[in-house]
Formats: sequence, structure tokens, C-alpha cells
Amino acid sequence: MPKCDPAREARLAALEASGVLIPLWDGILIDETVAVAPGATILPGSVLRGATVIGAGSVIGPGSVLTDAVIGENCTVRSTYITASTLEDGVSIGPFSQVRPGCHIAAGCKIGDFVELKNSNLGEKTAVAHLTYVGDTDCGAGVNFGCGVAVANFNGKAKFRTTIGDGAFLGCNTNLVAPVTVGAGAYTAAGATVTRDVPEDAMLIARPEQIVKPGLARRFRREPQKK
Repeated sequence: MPKCDPAREARLAALEASGVLIPLWDGILIDETVAVAPGATILPGSVLRGATVIGAGSVIGPGSVLTDAVIGENCTVRSTYITASTLEDGVSIGPFSQVRPGCHIAAGCKIGDFVELKNSNLGEKTAVAHLTYVGDTDCGAGVNFGCGVAVANFNGKAKFRTTIGDGAFLGCNTNLVAPVTVGAGAYTAAGATVTRDVPEDAMLIARPEQIVKPGLARRFRREPQKK
């Protein structure tokens, strides 16, 4: 097996000559069909395939895999897989996230670690910080997804869409059971399971009532356990 690929080296050299920044060539694969604007940076371990387009000022990698993806200007894509989706300008995503086909992420969105997006639209400056699944969802601008939010979009037979209005706030571990709508400016409390529409500017609390029994833990520790 050859130690180098002349075609690959020629491709990377041509990109550098055009103004693309490639500090280290290790593990970088870029198809001839990919368009990278001058001023973009490609970091080691990144693979760019198909009709991918990278805008000026964007930083891709390390370790990102993009297939048929359109990345706007001044985006950051760290250790993330993106397929057949579009990121507008100024989006930050990763590390360790996946954008599956059919997503459109508007300008200024922040997508953090261990986030999966599928066939969804996110409005400007929406934040999905970590440990979240968003599938088949139309989301407005300025929405905040707390840690552990999940959209239940599939009932075993069919998939359904979820709608989230501008400025909504989804508390940690909120479950959205599609089809459902969360109105603009609405809040969901941590741990809520949402099965019905939430009106604009409403606060939804959907979890069991907390019960505190003083001293019960102490008694539990002292009592002998049955075998």
C-alpha cells in the first residue's frame, strides 16, 4: 500500500494555494467535488465528501465528517458528522454531535456535545447545549434546550412533527411526545413529559409531586435487611 496519495496531496496543495488554511495534512480527505472558500480552516482527521461547501472563516475539525453539507461563514464544526444539511453563518457545533439529513440550522445557533439532529429546522440563536435528540422538529429563534431534552417523534409505526415557538425554554430532561406544539415564550419545567400543546407564555409542570419523609432514610439504614 503506498505511503502517500499524489492526487490527495495535489488536492490539499491546491486548496492551500487558494487561501484555505490546513495546518497539518494528517488524515484529511477532501473530494474534488467539495468547495472550500479562502480563509476557511481544515483541521486533521476531517473528511469532506460529495457536494459539501465550506464558507470563509469556518473551522472544520479536528475529526469532522461532512457529506453533502453546506456550511456558512465563520462556523465551527468540531468532531461532528453532518450529512445533507445546512448550517448558516456563525453556527457552532460539537464536539461529538451528529446532524442527520434534512436539517437547516439558522445563523448563530449553538449546538453542543452529544446532540443528534434529524430532519429539523432551528431558528436563529437557538441553543442545544448537550445530550439532546431533536427529530422531525420545527423550532423557532432564541429557543433554549436544557440538558437531556428528547423529542419522541416515532411511535413504532409513523413519525410525527413537533413545533416549538420563538423564545421557548425547555427544562432539563423534558420529553416532547409528538405531535405536539410548545408555544412562543413557553417554559417547561425540568423532567416534564409533554403530551399536549403548551400555549404561548405558559409554564408547564408535568412530573410527580415531590414527597419528603423526615428521618425515613435513617431508619432504613438501621433496620436489618431481609435476605
